[in-house]
Amino acid sequence: MWYDTKVNKYNNLEVEFIMVRNILLVVHIIVCVSLILIVILQSGRSAGISGEVAGGAETFFGKNKARTLNGMLGRWTTYAAIIFVITSLGLTIFWNV
Repeated sequence: MWYDTKVNKYNNLEVEFIMVRNILLVVHIIVCVSLILIVILQSGRSAGISGEVAGGAETFFGKNKARTLNGMLGRWTTYAAIIFVITSLGLTIFWNV
């Protein structure tokens, strides 16, 4: 058969490393886009002079800050940043294999 005489360019281990690299690359791109969108959706921290006055009352009376949209987006930003660092390190390890 013609496919028996074809020389394989890569061995099985190299093919697995290439597959891992491609999967990491796709996950990395998805995390990058999601991190950008999460950061854009967050509201700004400073709201001028009125933010300084109301900010103190909010920190004193705002017990459920983690349940608000900004609290949830803050947690998602942390998780996305951790996954971003892990995929960056993984791509650095697997890129030149």
